[in-house]
Amino acid sequence: MSTILVVDDKEMMRESVCETLRRAGMEVVGAEDGERALQLAAQKRPDAVVSDLRMPGMDGLELLRRLKEVDEDLPVVLMTAFGAVDTAIRAMKLGAFDYITKPFEGDELVIAVKRAIRHARVVRENTLLRAQGVGTEQDRRGLERIIGDSAAMRRVKEQVLAVASSGGNVLVCGESGTGKEVVSRAIHDLSPRSAGPMLCVNCAALSESLLESELFGHEKGAFTGADSMRKGRFELADGGTLLLDEISEVSPKIQAKLLRVLQERSFERVGSSRSIGVDVRVIATSNRDLPRAVASGEFRQDLFFRLNVLPIHMPALRDRVEDIPALAEHFVGMVCARDGRRVRRFDDDAIALMQRYEWPGNVRELQNICERAVVLSDGMGDHGGEAGTIGRSLIEPWLSGRSVPVIEPKPVAAEGMGIGSVPTDTAQAGGGPGSGNGTHAGVGADAGEGPIKTLAEIEREIIVQTLRRFNGHRQRTAKALGIGVRTLGLKLKKWKEEQLVEQTL
Repeated sequence: MSTILVVDDKEMMRESVCETLRRAGMEVVGAEDGERALQLAAQKRPDAVVSDLRMPGMDGLELLRRLKEVDEDLPVVLMTAFGAVDTAIRAMKLGAFDYITKPFEGDELVIAVKRAIRHARVVRENTLLRAQGVGTEQDRRGLERIIGDSAAMRRVKEQVLAVASSGGNVLVCGESGTGKEVVSRAIHDLSPRSAGPMLCVNCAALSESLLESELFGHEKGAFTGADSMRKGRFELADGGTLLLDEISEVSPKIQAKLLRVLQERSFERVGSSRSIGVDVRVIATSNRDLPRAVASGEFRQDLFFRLNVLPIHMPALRDRVEDIPALAEHFVGMVCARDGRRVRRFDDDAIALMQRYEWPGNVRELQNICERAVVLSDGMGDHGGEAGTIGRSLIEPWLSGRSVPVIEPKPVAAEGMGIGSVPTDTAQAGGGPGSGNGTHAGVGADAGEGPIKTLAEIEREIIVQTLRRFNGHRQRTAKALGIGVRTLGLKLKKWKEEQLVEQTL
């Protein structure tokens, strides 16, 4: 239901307009002067404002100007006497949506307000589309987003169904790449807020100042470069859901502001002292041990309790290997449909190989390998499988810890060689998987030649060696290894905290 704010100093006129709009199915709040109207506009966040032009104290023009400071997209319809039409036209130039002249019929008022609401809705939808970006799977909704029928994923689906109908905040934890954002979107789809927006903020990707502006918005002139007022994600997500991805990475200052929003359902834009009320459900995700971060003082305990109302834990892919065939089929189908390629599938040997792999990068790593396999198989024929299939020989070199070469810190011709590449010299020398020639880190060598390394140790050694090879250049390292710069940074941060790598890396 749309909310309309009616402003008029004459009680009889104000009540008449309010009643007309209520009969049209709208929720209406009234204000007797401009100051009260500004308070209600910030608290109630109306869809449109109907205001008299001539009022004592703050008149309609000044109210219009002040309302545009609160929300530049808020449509304002002015009521004016016939002799003040010139003033009303001037108000239109200042940003008023429309005006109606007294006396007017009730239908005329309702039509003008409905036009204003439709206009505001279109403007907001365009803003949300820009904020949300592209690339989400619009054809899958609710539990359809969550692929897998293992016991672990059945429990997750049950939890999603249980928490979706609640208005409480949700904390989704799990290793990086397990699908925390997918589950978060499923919760929104199944919630009473599904008709509202869902926006996502990657807390780890932004500096403190940028994150503050992104979350809460800013006023014009709040800082250098703030050339215009900007709404933050909390304001844009009003009536919907806000996903705070990697919540554990926010600074203490932002943690304090987040706590206030969750407690009081209001906030101030950067550079403003005016409180703005919001109705937003927060879903937060983290790949860190938040209770441990609370114990060490890195994360506020009161904020953790506010977020951890409805917890969901995402299992690692290695704990749900029976879901790999369905996930692989889904990712392959996505790539084929997107690129217009002929449909392919993994053969049984390839699936068996993937089910034996431990997947340190979880579902995200599986998705990357599926896409790589589809793209490269088109140019290489049916590699190691039957017609229309992808065999194990095509994907085996990419599974880290099975045939990943130890990268020596010496110049090589193929600078881009990394986890996702087959080293030419190794291939020519016959040093494939399980050859036992010592060219692979902890895999394929005789167990008697030394202690067997875990996949985590192998991954850490390869990343550290590649970093040294590129003299600490993280972007070149990430590109060579086929991972994201952010993922690399998070891994290094974790290893430094655990004193597993040098602090200078």
